[in-house]
Amino acid sequence: MGMRRSPFAALVLLAVLVGCSSPSTAPSLAPLASPSPQPTFVLEDPSTATAPAPEDPASRIVAAVTSRFLLFPRPGADEPERYTSVNDWGQELWLPVVGTAREHGGSWFRVLVPERPNGRDAWVRERDVEVDDVVDRVVVELGDRSLTRYRGDRVIRRMEIAIGAPNTPTAVGRFFVWARVGYDDPAGPYGNYALGLSGFSSVLTEWPGGGRMAIHGTADPSDAGRDISHGCVRVFNPLMSRLIDVPMGATVVIRP
Repeated sequence: MGMRRSPFAALVLLAVLVGCSSPSTAPSLAPLASPSPQPTFVLEDPSTATAPAPEDPASRIVAAVTSRFLLFPRPGADEPERYTSVNDWGQELWLPVVGTAREHGGSWFRVLVPERPNGRDAWVRERDVEVDDVVDRVVVELGDRSLTRYRGDRVIRRMEIAIGAPNTPTAVGRFFVWARVGYDDPAGPYGNYALGLSGFSSVLTEWPGGGRMAIHGTADPSDAGRDISHGCVRVFNPLMSRLIDVPMGATVVIRP
């Protein structure tokens, strides 16, 4: 059974995702859970699918060892920014590492930060974080209206999707999974589940939360292959059930 929506939870939800309908219709949150068995609708059998290989079959990710990340504009800079180590649902944030340095008497990681502008980065000290590797990666091809999930360099699933409408396009770039949220009502605007992303719409700057993008479910199978969203990637609910275990911090590459 899903959690009862409180006014605070509703406010948080409105401030997070670029919806596919009016944000006032957003459903309540539900606890994360393993999906029940669902039929599979894929473009290709994973054993025969051909899709562009990910740039790197594994990504290093870091999480803060305290309640805050200390983010530096460069290694050894004064007065770091203090950034919360959890998202709006209290889920631990894992930030992808995109560079390293050894300066000022220690090791540093350059990480992506889930804030505007898209692709924003900062530096963290190695001693301030714990380190892990994630082998799951999602690649979205806007031209093909397709999403491919990889584990290492192996294709796990490939599916047809809906993308942003011409006046609210899906932003391209390298992002990561910022939140994992289940919903009580699979017929709602976000379907059964959403992977909130670190990136934002390039045009919906006044949307609550700045227009954060997501990969989320839809109950309408006819959405597939269409350019109809406010910038999110829509996935038919039975297929979205195959993505709910994509971990926090996993890389999501969106290509033209």
